[in-house]
Amino acid sequence: MAETMPRSVQRLMEALARLPGIGPKTASRLTYHLLRSPEQEAEELGQAMLALHRETGECPVCFNIMQAGLPMCNLCSDPARSDRLLCVVEDALDVLAIERTGAFTGRYHVLQGAISPVEGVGPEDLKIEELAKRLSAAEFEEVVVATNPTLEGEATAMYLKRRLQELPVRVTRLARGLPSGGDLEYADAHTLARALEGRAEL
Repeated sequence: MAETMPRSVQRLMEALARLPGIGPKTASRLTYHLLRSPEQEAEELGQAMLALHRETGECPVCFNIMQAGLPMCNLCSDPARSDRLLCVVEDALDVLAIERTGAFTGRYHVLQGAISPVEGVGPEDLKIEELAKRLSAAEFEEVVVATNPTLEGEATAMYLKRRLQELPVRVTRLARGLPSGGDLEYADAHTLARALEGRAEL
């Protein structure tokens, strides 16, 4: 049976459908949008995707995404930020969400995930030991655990509480202004700001 579309179109649909949150129908719509768009638009998208890996790296201090070639990310190198307050998040999108609130002026630590036995993710797969070493070597007074209010996020928060209890640092958790079962990246700035202001002991 003959193929109903060129292989290049089918290949892009399949590639887009592998992205999170994009099913076959959305992948088809995006593909045909690009097909009808000026060639320059498709070229710009392709160049941006290639540059994503070539021009980015991982901050050696907080493990956030950063511009390649720099010694550390802009948030870690910013002298105006507080060295007494550290916010622990699951991933880089959570840093963006909290920064949009304008309510947090401390430093960050990106765990790069959450504990999830179902998916085979344990504490050793996250940047938890790096967090403990960082806290031992610095003078942070408070650690704000800002993992997502999901089962995985709660499990990670409880593990962090136990792991950090011997360190001379106050460990707090975001207040319950956040919807249970949701992700920080989808929370509005006002809700996140209230959660930061109302944080409590973990």
